[in-house]
Amino acid sequence: MESELRKRLEIEFTSAEITVEIDGNRAAIRIIADVFEGLTPVKRQQKVYGCIADLIESGALHAVTIKAL
Repeated sequence: MESELRKRLEIEFTSAEITVEIDGNRAAIRIIADVFEGLTPVKRQQKVYGCIADLIESGALHAVTIKAL
């Protein structure tokens, strides 16, 4: 699961610093990317959720914590 998440995020957020930690069906994601500059925290999270929404909807991920900087 961790490699799948990382792969999706690296495709969407090129040149970003990405950290992914998995604990069961919970994920903690930290992304530092220039693309977030000028966006509200909600818009930043929406961009990240867009990459992983299907994993959440399928139940593969139950809880996700996002720090998008």
